[in-house]
Amino acid sequence: MKVDGACLCGAIRYEAEIDPAAVLVCHCSDCQIGGGGAFRWGTLVDKDRFTLLAGTPRYFHKIAASGRERALAFCGTCGTSLYGTQAEESRTLSLRLSTARQARELRPSLQIWHGSAYAWTGDLGDVPAIEQQPQIG
Repeated sequence: MKVDGACLCGAIRYEAEIDPAAVLVCHCSDCQIGGGGAFRWGTLVDKDRFTLLAGTPRYFHKIAASGRERALAFCGTCGTSLYGTQAEESRTLSLRLSTARQARELRPSLQIWHGSAYAWTGDLGDVPAIEQQPQIG
């Protein structure tokens, strides 16, 4: 599925080809803090299927709970979080789907880091949940 999106101020715009069946909700503390909410939702995208159409993101580097360095892309003007990636050599990025124009058409298929979920978030229906994250690659 082709999606397109932008940051809040519109300075950074992108398009990407995603698998709509691979949408995740993440309850890790980094996503809670970085997303400004109880969780963040997104999907992994092959870097060769992601294109910046306008603007250049800034990056914040952080060591995740996994021990790996994460490069987190955001708009330097409005601060919108756009995506994260494990490292320079990573073939994928984690696209923040709240920035996609098609966000309302996408439904999560899995909750990860559910062990960090706030108790008051309740149940997300029939979306399966795992305590941490699956091994990728």
